[in-house]
Formats: sequence, C-alpha cells, structure tokens
Amino acid sequence: MNIQNKIHPFPLIRLDETDSTNRYLARLCDREAVDEYTTVVTDYQTAGQGQRGNTWESERGCNLLFSFVLYPGFLEARRQFLLSQLTALAVGEELALRAEGICIKWPNDIYWHEKKICGLLIEHELAGTHIARSIAGIGVNINQEVFRGDAPNPVSLKLITGREYDREDILRGIIARVQDYYTALQRDTQGNALEGAAADIARKYDRVLFRRTGLHPYEDARGRFNARLLRVEGDGRMVLQDETGEERSYLFKEVQYLL
Repeated sequence: MNIQNKIHPFPLIRLDETDSTNRYLARLCDREAVDEYTTVVTDYQTAGQGQRGNTWESERGCNLLFSFVLYPGFLEARRQFLLSQLTALAVGEELALRAEGICIKWPNDIYWHEKKICGLLIEHELAGTHIARSIAGIGVNINQEVFRGDAPNPVSLKLITGREYDREDILRGIIARVQDYYTALQRDTQGNALEGAAADIARKYDRVLFRRTGLHPYEDARGRFNARLLRVEGDGRMVLQDETGEERSYLFKEVQYLL
C-alpha cells in the first residue's frame, strides 16, 4: 500500500514480509511507473541481500529493512559512487544522532567502532553513459539484541545504548537526508557545477571513514599486510599505503579489512 503524508513525505510501501525489498522494488519498477524516492519497508526478509553475496540476518520486527528508488539520469555512470557515498552519509548521520562512534567502512557499510550496524546494497541500471535507475537496499540493526548467524561483529542501536528506538522515525530521517544530498547534486548538475555538491559529499565521506588514521591490517591477492588509508577516489577506489611506502589501489572486493 502506498502512503504519502506528513508522517512520511515520500511514497511508502509497507510489507509484512518479502524475499528482498530490492527485488520487490525492482519488480515493481519493471511493471509500472514508480515515483522517485518510493520506499519499500518490511518487517522481515526471507532472502535479504548483503555485499559479497552475503545474507542479512534480521529478527522479525526488530530492525529497519528498506529500499528506495532514484532516477539519476543527470549522473554519468562513471560517477555512480556518489550515490553510494550520499546514501552512506545519510544513514550514518542519522544514526550518529543516537550513538557516538558511527563511521563508514569503505565502500558503504556503517560501523559503530569495530562492529557493523548497517549494510547497504545499491544496484544500478544504465542508459548509455548515464544512470537510468538506482535502487538502494538498506538494513539497519535497530532493536535486535541477539544475533544468531555467523556474522563476526554485528551490533544494534539498542545494544549500544540500551534504549528501544522508533524505526519509523529513523526511516524518515534517513530519507530526508538522502533527499537533501540528492537534490543538491541534481541542482548543481543542472547549473553545470556538479563539483560543488560532489566535493561536499566527498569531504564529509572522507571525514567519517572507518580506520581513517593509523596502520591497520588488510588482505589482498598478495597476502596480508598493514597499511594506512590515503584516500578514496571519485570512482570508489580505495588507496592504501603499506609499511614499505607503496601505494596500493583497490576496487570493491579486491581487498579485505582484517577485523
């Protein structure tokens, strides 16, 4: 059922259960015209997807599981990482209102110190050199207290603070922040000044990166090594500098954090 009112100023579809909010929304968009920012939220996913093909564990009715759609035709495909950055920032900033120590683990997981509180999966459809459609799927651990899966480091807001949270309130805040960042990008693009909003997003993203300073352990195809984070490029590449001074550049899945 679609809802658009003062409580949720965006089209909302509520589901008791679905296989995946990303899949549900993609199927809906394939069948009919769906407004931008349309959001699908569910109490439970039977096949929730995470990065690297993982599933997302979530106790029924405890957490925030949702997807939203954008139509960023103004963005070239080579700049798609901006959408990942702004979505991660929106989630991270909203959670940071409720808990200290929130950061973004490259490329777009949300962490509280060394523990994972949120996962994002963004799927794009291209039209030529531009992005026709983006669906962002987000799972945020809100009120779950026990995690039974094999994920090594899950945490929830309730485990951090001991408080119960209103999932709807957090959802409203996240989408509002997405709208603010996205509208700024869209406005600057139309005025041929994309670098203003894009640079602002990149700066904010850089400031809240996980393990932003110091040497930390990683693993790539060459084996384990220690390195410091130098920067994240506009195309999403993470650039590390190892203990010998060598710069190593990685796309997603080419390197792993050792936690």
